[in-house]
Amino acid sequence: MPKVHRLTPGIPVVLAKKSTRGKDFHDDRDAAEQEFGELRDELIRLQTALYAEGRQKLLVVLQAMDAGGKDGTIRHTFKGVNPQGVLVTSFKKPSSEDLAHDFLWRIHRAVPGRGMIGVFNRSHYEDVLVVRVNNIVPKNVWRPRYETINNFEKHLTDTGTRVLKFFLHISKDEQKERFQDRLDEPDKHWKFDHDDLNKREQWDEYQIAFQDMLNNCTTDRAPWHLIPGDQKWYRNLAIMRVMVDTLRNMDPQYPEADDLSNVEID
Repeated sequence: MPKVHRLTPGIPVVLAKKSTRGKDFHDDRDAAEQEFGELRDELIRLQTALYAEGRQKLLVVLQAMDAGGKDGTIRHTFKGVNPQGVLVTSFKKPSSEDLAHDFLWRIHRAVPGRGMIGVFNRSHYEDVLVVRVNNIVPKNVWRPRYETINNFEKHLTDTGTRVLKFFLHISKDEQKERFQDRLDEPDKHWKFDHDDLNKREQWDEYQIAFQDMLNNCTTDRAPWHLIPGDQKWYRNLAIMRVMVDTLRNMDPQYPEADDLSNVEID
């Protein structure tokens, strides 16, 4: 079941033909949320073992349109985990220092170390998305980055990092509702950015850019998962299933403790 949303290298994806609503498991939201809660408890246990083991690494990459649910995914799926073992990095507009280096410089610095789960809220893929749609760099600059990214992710997996990539696929109508919600509720005003409306006008261009990202950067080692994102409960469960299944396969083990049988505490 965790592979249901996993893309296959070489099989083209047409985003316009992909549903933004989940229908592969749990028509009943209550049942889905119960399973999600059980899996989150298991995630907490597995993450604790991963941190204690201090050997393996997991990188979770989230990409989506604005209001696509990246923040909500992080908040819900990692609730209750040991914050010492999870590092969330949000990649916003690059700084002058970032721009003085190659586009992967700031990314590589945030890759998780041993025992850690790293979460990228946006990522290196911004350099084939926003720079493309807004014509920040020419095609002969951003187009070769697909291969560079694939090689970068191969290097990560070669050196012991599991890579999970999730594209949260929402509809334009759902994005409108979420933007309106931010306007209607005062405690969500901070989430609203007028620039989001400019990006909404570029919806079609971004859909093409995301589609090319998925088709060019789905590999056997680091495939994309295309997650229907209109229903938050479905999105959360779909992602949680993949993460827990991956950690089960990683099978982190607590290190053997010293013999404590003769230890006395005064």
